Formats: sequence, structure tokens, C-alpha cells
Amino acid sequence: MQTLISLLADGLLLPIGVIALYVLIWRVPRSRRYDLYTRIMMAGISSYLLAKLVSAVWQPEKLRPFEKLGIDAGASSLNNPGFPSDHALFAMFLTLAVWYVTRSRTLPLAMFVLVLLMCTGRVLALVHTPLDIVGGMA
Repeated sequence: MQTLISLLADGLLLPIGVIALYVLIWRVPRSRRYDLYTRIMMAGISSYLLAKLVSAVWQPEKLRPFEKLGIDAGASSLNNPGFPSDHALFAMFLTLAVWYVTRSRTLPLAMFVLVLLMCTGRVLALVHTPLDIVGGMA
């Protein structure tokens, strides 16, 4: 069971990234690449900086769930309080970037399901609280 949770928490970021890479490289028309790439890059940088600013100002918890319980983390984690979740932020950003580029519903919806599974795995691995995940996705 721990292997499955670890796979959900850490492993699902790989297919999310591969799908986004495929779409952003091969599904974007050459004539629109510069415009779309610059908008996506600015959105990513802005969301990351805003998340770091919020985390510097407000941390709901000082310890992660696994630290409170005195056990090992069930997935990879950085040495910080964990709000907001970088995994959730990055995966949601990639999903929204794919939606922005394709304006399709099917592929971004499939990616969103993967994001929800990954975020569930992060909570089950005791690396994040649900609030950390919601903060990262927002």
C-alpha cells in the first residue's frame, strides 16, 4: 500500500509533465508559439512568486503531518512547513497551460484527474494537509 501511495504522490508528476511537454511542443502552432509561451511562462513565474510570498507571510502549520506523528514521510518533501504544495501548484499550472493552449476539454480533464490523484497521494503520504493542497492548486 505504501508503494502505491508513493507512486501516486511522486510518480504521477511524470506523466502530467510528459503530457504537458508533448502538447506545448507539438500541438502549439508555430505562428503562435512566442505569444503562448511568453504568456504561459509569465503565468507560471507569477503564480510561483505569489505562492512563495503567501508562504512567507502565513504558514498554518509549522510541522508537516509526518513530523507531527514522528514517522518517515511517505513521499518526497522539502524541509519547509509545506504550505502551499509545490507539487500541486506545478501540476495544476501545467494542466491549465494545456487547457489554455488547446482549449480542449478532454486532455486537460484527464490531466486534472491525474492532479487530483497525485494530490490525494500527497495527503495520504502525510507530506501535506488538505489545506496545503488547496493552497497549491489555487
